[in-house]
Amino acid sequence: MIPPPDALLFLSSHCPHCPAVLAGLSDLVKRGVIGRLEVVNIEMHPEAAAARGVRSVPWLRLGPFELAGARTAGELETWARRVSAPEGMAEAFHDLLKSGGLDQVLALIADEPARLAALLPIVANPEASINVRLGAGVVFEDYAGTPALQALIPALGELSAHTDARVRADACHILGLGGGAAARPWLEARLDDADGDVREIAREGLQ
Repeated sequence: MIPPPDALLFLSSHCPHCPAVLAGLSDLVKRGVIGRLEVVNIEMHPEAAAARGVRSVPWLRLGPFELAGARTAGELETWARRVSAPEGMAEAFHDLLKSGGLDQVLALIADEPARLAALLPIVANPEASINVRLGAGVVFEDYAGTPALQALIPALGELSAHTDARVRADACHILGLGGGAAARPWLEARLDDADGDVREIAREGLQ
């Protein structure tokens, strides 16, 4: 069983949103959703805020996630539970990419490259918004040819046979980034795909 995450909150005495975030986190500690809560007033300890790169409050480190700005009690609980839920990282990546948090996604995967697999549900979802899909593509391009991406080739191969052409096209593009002999059979199978874009991307991947 994965233990509940710890939380680190930076606040200030004059922040209008900080009391609500502090109250929400305190309630999560009481309920066992968060294991420990550390609170730092940046007016008393500006050096601690500088060391973390905190530029505004409330600023929260919740497990591996960094969250800035006002958050409702429900949002705080959602992010806390994502730390231990099997699908939690995938949900977090979706929300971060949707809100422009590409840099945090890259940082989280840099800490643990195996987290790259948490982007696969985005690839598999033809209804994902364009900015989320593009953000995921940027991350995969950053890991082109790496062991972390090559480990996903079997799963990407299955997605390359998806019923939706958008999913097949994205999967073929990423398979091409993965490189290596393992990706070749999956790409060759798409050379006669019913969709022209998929066929073209498969050819480019094989090159």
